Amino acid sequence: MGLSLPRLDLRAQWPADQCASRFGLATSSKISLREELTSPVFGSFSIFKDEDIEQDDLRSARTPWAVLPPPSIEPITDSFRCEVLVVGAGITGALVAERLSRQGRQVVIIDREVPSLGCTVVSTAMLLWEIDRPLFQLTQLYGFEKAVRCYHASHQAARGLRALVAQYGVACHMRPRLSLYLAADDSPNLIQDEYSVRSRADLPSLLLGHAELLQRFAIARAGAILSRDAADADPVLLTRGLLDLSLKRGARLLKANAVAYDGTASSVTVGLEDGFSIEARHVVLATGYVMPDIVRPTAQQPASSWAIATAPQADNLWPGQALIWEATQNYQYARTTFDGRIIFGGEDDHGLIQPDARDAATPTKVRVLKERLTALWPRTSSHVAFAWSGAFDTTRDGLPLIGAVPGSKNIFAAFGYGGNGITFSLLAAELIGSLLSGGSSPLLDDFAIDRDVSG
Repeated sequence: MGLSLPRLDLRAQWPADQCASRFGLATSSKISLREELTSPVFGSFSIFKDEDIEQDDLRSARTPWAVLPPPSIEPITDSFRCEVLVVGAGITGALVAERLSRQGRQVVIIDREVPSLGCTVVSTAMLLWEIDRPLFQLTQLYGFEKAVRCYHASHQAARGLRALVAQYGVACHMRPRLSLYLAADDSPNLIQDEYSVRSRADLPSLLLGHAELLQRFAIARAGAILSRDAADADPVLLTRGLLDLSLKRGARLLKANAVAYDGTASSVTVGLEDGFSIEARHVVLATGYVMPDIVRPTAQQPASSWAIATAPQADNLWPGQALIWEATQNYQYARTTFDGRIIFGGEDDHGLIQPDARDAATPTKVRVLKERLTALWPRTSSHVAFAWSGAFDTTRDGLPLIGAVPGSKNIFAAFGYGGNGITFSLLAAELIGSLLSGGSSPLLDDFAIDRDVSG
């Protein structure tokens, strides 16, 4: 692979003060991840104002996912070199590390907090291939060829995720699911337009009218699009299982807070909060909703979302337990769990970003979610066992941010935003793995961080 390095060289490569001087910083200095929170419009750069973002800032309260003991994560005691550094040990970092370690690369993963307990633990893990921006709207924005390319890539990623889990026996309660894209009001026109374009694109979908939807799923809406090849899972178990795969191949999981990046040379030097540094041939940023300053997307918009999970009610679930979401911009969504709960989420809000404001709104949001779940599925139990909220990002076109970071050599981004976060994360892992092996893809232009979405 063109790089001859020891498996993991923990000997100091330069004194800490020399490392800091590479960034023009004093040894004790810290680099702010973001200087300010911009207004919630397209083009804003980050969710939070300051550098002291904790996992609790990204999510609140408990979720129904597995509660696991912390993984073994070593502290860093010296500066060192490695081939690939993955920054972030959530679901995206875990997928990237799995892909690159499978290629035989020397991978180091760092995280400043406990892996899988940031944004990952609040994911509802609805593994859809259908993108937040409907295909007919994406076609209007970018043209049929590009829109279909993105949809087919997402479809293949969803299928690839299931295949990966099956191949390596990752125990994460993953189940193949159908998905139901429901008409949001009495008019089925939007889903008819969407179905027409999907049929032209040869995507696996079936249009259901009101009568057939009611007969097959006992849901009273004007219509729906039924699709195959979706899935659901426990995101914490999925993340830990993928990390374990990488560690068994020789990857290392280390505790560290990256505060500065120097991507001007042939290798990348990452400055750490404690004054040490890591020099890597390649760096992959998988930091979720906390972006380093070197990443300046033009299509990003922060938001918060809320979700509830009922008590187990196996006798009250809809037929087939399909994943459900709505044909509207701020859609509600629903899934079941392996132990018979119903998860229902939505009520997205672009104005309530800070943790205190988000928490203050939670009682009202939970009440509304309960009412809307009952309207969708009157058979449900009203007992809510879990209620939580989380910060997330969307993009103006519904597509992820994947590929090279503009202005930085050998630094790559893997940010799978929106409702397809985990599916997009698998896609990011595949694209970056190919890119590091000399491959290319038009998808890297489609998902570019600085792409033009002015249309």
